[in-house]
Amino acid sequence: MSLHSDIVSLVSSLDLELYDAAVVSEGDETIYRVSVISKEIVDGKRAGVSLENCVELTHLISPLLDVTPPVSGEYRLEVGSPGIERKLTTLDHFKMSVGENISFGKEKDKIRGLLQKVEGSKLFVVVDAELVEFEFNDIKKARTYFEW
Repeated sequence: MSLHSDIVSLVSSLDLELYDAAVVSEGDETIYRVSVISKEIVDGKRAGVSLENCVELTHLISPLLDVTPPVSGEYRLEVGSPGIERKLTTLDHFKMSVGENISFGKEKDKIRGLLQKVEGSKLFVVVDAELVEFEFNDIKKARTYFEW
């Protein structure tokens, strides 16, 4: 099994879903960042991830990384939620964000709306009270956003 699939298994064991795992550099520090979201849906919205979940997951992942480090050299493990406003870079990110407000660029237009569903590589977004279909590959940059 690969490191990624092992991490997916550990995340799933806590009834969470892996959103992303990436090596990032901040200043002179290397960070292995694992972002998770809840599988639980409450009132049509995805539940939050607790600090206790993140701590428990850190304790589960850390020994695995001692055996299979994600990078050579020193790094710090960081486990958390990707946040309420987050980048959407993969089709899976969109699938995990159904029911949320999204903002994205398509050609020269900036579009904002509610992500209704994802079917294959098609995204269905409610824009100005109308359901509009978009092709995933046509989207330049996307993110979720929260309206206060």
